[in-house]
Amino acid sequence: MIPVSAPPRVGQRLRNAPDGPVPVVHRGRHALYVDLGGRCVGVVAATATAVPCALRIAGPELPFAGHRAEVRDGVLRVDGSALVPGRYVDVTVPRLGSVPAPSGSSTRLDPDTVARMVGSGDGLTPYADDVLCGWLAIHRAAGVATPEIDAAVRSHLSRTTLLSATLLACALWGEVLPEFAAWVAAVGTAAEPARATALAAVGHTSGAGLLEGGQWALAGLSQREDAA
Repeated sequence: MIPVSAPPRVGQRLRNAPDGPVPVVHRGRHALYVDLGGRCVGVVAATATAVPCALRIAGPELPFAGHRAEVRDGVLRVDGSALVPGRYVDVTVPRLGSVPAPSGSSTRLDPDTVARMVGSGDGLTPYADDVLCGWLAIHRAAGVATPEIDAAVRSHLSRTTLLSATLLACALWGEVLPEFAAWVAAVGTAAEPARATALAAVGHTSGAGLLEGGQWALAGLSQREDAA
């Protein structure tokens, strides 16, 4: 048995999943992802990016090779080791206290733009998807509904990677990386620049994409408030 911490919806997905093997879609020293019913569930070490769809292990590396995985009695097992949640972690974006004045021009996001963006870029999480995740999460933080954009994102998820589609679905729920949550909590304060720098440093380009999308959303929300 290996103790893990889990985002609540990940724990619920595992409890609802039928028993049986699940495909391993990516494995490495620091992160592993399986396909659980058409969405990714990850297992990440402390040195990996703590995506909101992953179980978290305290050590610096994963303690298994990740050759096989299965769900049994609501618990993910990897190479025979049961990953049992010992605690649950809140991955929801904090409430946005206020919307600062925009620092640049804003471009409106519409369904046609979403269609061009989803899946655009390289890697497990294409850059444009990361931008969309940041945009969606800020609107959740502000409590502003975006039904047309949400529907457009959902309708094009098949265009991107399984992991990126899962992270877009997480953003629709307002679930984010801890670095993104820390930046949102600091927006409008003296700590914002440092938090933005820390977010931009995540991954190869993922953090930069999230930050770009978040700042784009803030600019749009500010213009919306001015118009009101």
